[in-house]
Amino acid sequence: MRTIDLTPLYRTIVGFDRMAHLIETGARLDTATGWPPYNIEQTGEDAYRIELAVAGFGPEDLSIELKEGLLTVTGKKASSEEGRNFLHRGIAERGFERRYQLADHVRVTGANLEHGMLSLSLVREVPEALKPRKIAIQVGAASASSSANDAPLIEGEAKAGKAA
Repeated sequence: MRTIDLTPLYRTIVGFDRMAHLIETGARLDTATGWPPYNIEQTGEDAYRIELAVAGFGPEDLSIELKEGLLTVTGKKASSEEGRNFLHRGIAERGFERRYQLADHVRVTGANLEHGMLSLSLVREVPEALKPRKIAIQVGAASASSSANDAPLIEGEAKAGKAA
């Protein structure tokens, strides 16, 4: 297994230590076996899909949990080997656990199991308070102690003030 030392990044990047930590964690979360195989696809500007190949697993064998930004997909197959005599066993039917560290404001909107493919739909919803806002520029001799009747500094607040 390869390990990546991100220590040099900590010396040159200020304020992004959380991002570097997420990269480190993501590298450790990925299992060494790479099973089951999966795809991560961007389906829209703020929409994503994770697809896992889980052939042989039914909905009762799969568990999907989201806790504190960590999405965990687990598969546990009940043993059905009683009375079976295999000459060759190429289908493993082994259990698995796949983990994905989700970014802030990303939530799972649905899960679908069809033809051995588990599809998880995700969407990023940034709250209005965190979206960029346009700041209006006032012209003239406006002082720092302007009255409440002056025009608002932020355009979004102008519409809210008229509605009140």
